[in-house]
Amino acid sequence: MNAKVNVLFYVLSVFVAFFTRKIFLDKLGVEFMGLVGTVGSILNFLNLAELGIGTAIGFALYKPLYDSDNKEINSIISLMGHLYKKIGLLLLIVGVILSFFFKSIFDESSFSLPLIYYCFYSFLIASLLGYYFNYHQTLLNADQRGYLINSYLQSTKLIKQLIQAYLAYYYGDIVIWITLELIFSIIYSIIIRYKIKQIYPWLKFNKKYNSSENSEKYAVIIKKIKQIFVHKIATFVTFGTDQLLIFSLVNIKSVALFDNYNMIIVNVNNLISQTFGNTNASVGNLVAENDKKNILKVFWELFGIRFFIAGFVFLNLYILVPPFIEIWLGSEYILSKTVLFLILLNSFIVIVRSPIDNFINAYGLFADTWAPIAEMVINLSISLIFGKLWGISGIMLGTTISMLIIIMFWKTFYLFNKGFRISVLKNFWFLFIKNVIAFIASYFVITYILDNFISKTTLNYLDLVLLTLKLNLIIVFIFLPILFLFSEGFRNFAYRFKKYIPFL
Repeated sequence: MNAKVNVLFYVLSVFVAFFTRKIFLDKLGVEFMGLVGTVGSILNFLNLAELGIGTAIGFALYKPLYDSDNKEINSIISLMGHLYKKIGLLLLIVGVILSFFFKSIFDESSFSLPLIYYCFYSFLIASLLGYYFNYHQTLLNADQRGYLINSYLQSTKLIKQLIQAYLAYYYGDIVIWITLELIFSIIYSIIIRYKIKQIYPWLKFNKKYNSSENSEKYAVIIKKIKQIFVHKIATFVTFGTDQLLIFSLVNIKSVALFDNYNMIIVNVNNLISQTFGNTNASVGNLVAENDKKNILKVFWELFGIRFFIAGFVFLNLYILVPPFIEIWLGSEYILSKTVLFLILLNSFIVIVRSPIDNFINAYGLFADTWAPIAEMVINLSISLIFGKLWGISGIMLGTTISMLIIIMFWKTFYLFNKGFRISVLKNFWFLFIKNVIAFIASYFVITYILDNFISKTTLNYLDLVLLTLKLNLIIVFIFLPILFLFSEGFRNFAYRFKKYIPFL
């Protein structure tokens, strides 16, 4: 049910997002969309204080939900409310202080300061609703009812975007657009709170947290929150500060140009996450069985299929995104091939790293808190230095290098050494390099065929669809068999998948 609902709403949201963004750019302006992206990044930065709490609380709820221990669930939710209200207050205070500097931060913006304040505080209030009013929705996720959250959240979002697009098209009023963001956030909060009351009538929404009774009891949760918090900060710095760096090192218009590309790639990555999201619990059960041979086999199966998907996405987007942007928005919105290559390389690493993250989480390997700090330092240092020299390309390079060093080198070593307890050199790098060789060989063969035998001229969406079909046929007949030949993990996954397809 979760997978079906997630994929359905995901497809709808992607379609509506692309349709409405074109209207927003045309009617509200590229600079306004850049402002929205920048304000969103600022709030994401302020929301760092939450990172880790939802994950740790969700994990703590699994057993009492299984045991139907309503008293324990109420106690855990009260702890969450206690922590969230403190964070909400901190978020409000820091947000207000930060807003005093908007005159300097947005000194080159053509928008009036009152409009910038209205945009920021509308988004801030929408964020605070999650801390004070509807944090109970974590219970739905832990109870495998995440599809309800997605249904109401995405339905509200879709209706909001369509109304915004309609009013932007006919009136082009920025204030109305911002107001609707706030109104629909309030509507969603009311709906989801009402639904939670229906499903869990025994849930005490205003139960006070008793620190004297529960401080020792939940010490483990607090410890995990602290560890996960540090790791989540690195994830934010790696992916959540790009717009801020582009704004500060390049200009606000470039934020909107980057967001057009980022919107496409993030949506593709999210679709993959929705499809494979349920593997987390499966990996946890697998690790609990402690069959080391089977654990390693499944790891390489998951790694093999993720590597194929990463390569498939890279080849498609590297060739198809520029003509799509030109048809969708216009040639003036196209970024350089270097920027696109680095964005897609980062996306490739994100997709490939997922099995590593799954198994690290299953083994509970969060103690290496120095690693995310190192990742942040490397990322920001390289981004700041090369961002001034090369613009967006330099900022993307910082993300690439930090992920290669910490995720691909350190995290794999950490997992194989502390989790699998086998040599990473013999059991990972040799096999990983074989996968990389398969992808590089496929890339050169596919681009050679495209450059010499396939017309890449796209004047409209029909031409783009035809090019997409030709490209994917080539990928299936080139990349798939080459990876099948080179990757044992991908072969094992293919054999496993074949069992569920009767006609194969």
